[in-house]
Parts: sequence; structure tokens; C-alpha cells
Amino acid sequence: MARTPLSGTQHCLRAGDAQAIIAGVGASLRAYEHEGRPLVLGFEADEVRPGYRGATLAPWPNRVVDGRYRFADADQLLPLTERSRSHALHGLLAWTEYAVTDKGPSHVTLAATVEPQTGYPWRVHVETSFVLAADGLTQTVRAHTEGDSAAPWGTGPHPYLVAGEGRVDDWMLHLPASRVLEVTPDRLVPTRLADVTTDPERFDFRAARRVGSVEIDHAFTGLDRTADGTTTVAVTDSTGRGAAITWSLDCPWVQVHTADQPEGEASPAHRTGLAVEPMTCAPDAFNAGSYDFDTGLLLLEPGGEPVAAGWTIHPVG
Repeated sequence: MARTPLSGTQHCLRAGDAQAIIAGVGASLRAYEHEGRPLVLGFEADEVRPGYRGATLAPWPNRVVDGRYRFADADQLLPLTERSRSHALHGLLAWTEYAVTDKGPSHVTLAATVEPQTGYPWRVHVETSFVLAADGLTQTVRAHTEGDSAAPWGTGPHPYLVAGEGRVDDWMLHLPASRVLEVTPDRLVPTRLADVTTDPERFDFRAARRVGSVEIDHAFTGLDRTADGTTTVAVTDSTGRGAAITWSLDCPWVQVHTADQPEGEASPAHRTGLAVEPMTCAPDAFNAGSYDFDTGLLLLEPGGEPVAAGWTIHPVG
């Protein structure tokens, strides 16, 4: 019997001139090409996924500061998975192999369960579908609790968009967001919500411009939306070609990271893709009561309808 690759079972989707590969571990977008052009920073099938590249984040995206929060009059302490900053990072399913529930040439639906555990004592069923069309790859995440009490919830993807050759510095970024969540420089602990004009060189990309040398690892909100309620963030090269991600009102936040690595240029991943992560909630949303803004924390109610959110990655130019 063939050995399962290190990144999990591989699900190859095709539609027209587009191909996407979903790896079972973390329901991760391992590769996505359009007309032979990569739209995301990928990785090899038989490779331990580099960090959270392409992973589906659940039951929370981003960080829970110190892994601590209080919910329903009970204090919870999560395992610290971001050891360098002492936070609980990107949920509990990033290293879980999702099972297939439906599959076709251009779509796959995967499912996994968050089992009750220390720091998150709820059973939550998570299902995610990927549907590839000639003009885009759409992912939808749905979740419901199987317990008898409400569970805190959040989700989002972790793709690194690629505009072409070179590094992030050379690409144009269009980020239609008016507000940025400021954080401490060492641990990225949220401090306050500010207007992007407080540091326009670093944060104001409402008009598309070159990224340059700025370093970003921040959440943005105050998103400009089109008539149909969608927001699009795009990265393009000097020819106007690149990649974008579009989402609706389900995700009022987006994390953007210029992929700066601690070892700098010595790392082959340093600034080679732009992480653009639509999120249903803000960083540290499990501690919503600690902030003077709406973090967007969602609740999964017993017996309620599944909560859903989705986004589409697509080519530009």
C-alpha cells in the first residue's frame, strides 16, 4: 500500500487551465496554478507543511494571547503553540488530517472534529469545501457544535499570495482597509485600533502601490466593499498580473503579513509570498471583553444552523 505523503492525502482539482492541490493535513492549500502560473506559495507533497502555509484555521484564527481567556464564567488555558511569543496560534486543527466526505474532478469536501480538550472543552464539527473553477478557487468553512453549550468560534485561511517573480518588496498591493490593529512589536499583542493614516507608509494601501521594504504583520478592518458586499485584496507585478483573494461580510477582518523571517535573507521563504488571511474575528477575539471594539467573536449555539464563511482566490491579469 502506498505511503501517505507527509502533508497528508493529496486532492488534485482541475478546471480549464487551473489546477489546485489540497493536502489533507490542516485542509491545506498546497498548490494553486492558473495557466501554469503559481498564485500561492506552495510546498511539496512529501514535506512537513512550512508553518501554517495554506492551512485552514479553526476554531480560531490568529492568536489567543498567553493562551488564556474567560468564557461562560470559566477560565481557560490553551496549549502555547507559538512558543517564541507565548500565544496559542491558529486553532486546533492545523495538524489534523481531514477526512473526505465528497469529491469530484473540480471539488472536494473535507471534515474534521475538534474534540473537547484542555482549554477548549467543546466538540465542534468542521467541514470545508474547495471548488475550483476556471476563474478562481473558492473555499467555504462550516462549523457547528455537537455539545449542549455555546462554543466560541472563528476561522480563516492562511494563503501566501504570489504576484510573480521576485519578492514581496517588488509587488504592488491593494488593501482597501481604513483601520489597523496596532500591536506590541515583540509579542504582537493587540493594543488599539487606529486609522491607517497614523502610519500611512506602512499601513495605507487603499490606493495600490509598491510594498517596498515595509514590514507588516497586522490585522486590518474598516474594509471598503463593492455593491455586492465583497472586499478584494490583490498583489500584482509590474505587468499588472498577480493574485487576489475576495470575500464577503462573513469576514470583517484580514491579517496581512509580509512573510519576514527571523533569519532574514538566509531563509528561502523570506518575503517570497504575501499572507492575506480573511478572518471572521480579530486577533485575540476569545478575549473580546478586553477590547473597546467589536472583535467579531462568533458563537456556535447548540442545535443551531452551521456557521459559514468563505473566500475565493483568483488570478489578476
